[in-house]
Amino acid sequence: MTRIGNVMYPAKDLAEAVAFYRDALGLAVRFADGDRFAALDGGGTTLALVGAEEDLAGAVAASFKVEDVPAAVARLSAAGAVVLRGPEQGPHEVRALLRDPAGNPFVVYAAL
Repeated sequence: MTRIGNVMYPAKDLAEAVAFYRDALGLAVRFADGDRFAALDGGGTTLALVGAEEDLAGAVAASFKVEDVPAAVARLSAAGAVVLRGPEQGPHEVRALLRDPAGNPFVVYAAL
């Protein structure tokens, strides 16, 4: 089953971004990996703050959790998506960056 796993927001200063969303909006930090990545509880959808090293899309992008990244990439490509990067292994997942037919970036990923 595919579901939105998170929405990625690039952050030049990850600590500052975490403090803003935690303190100003009250989102609880669920996971943090140094200056690479932080997951905040958005009440059903995770807000993923990504530092430069994990900023795959260079823009805000939805990430979809799938069971099999290569199979999902093949299906999506056949349906008109453009593969921009991957599939590749990240620090915590297998992932790929694609662009939908309207030009919007998105990520598909599966846990290792």
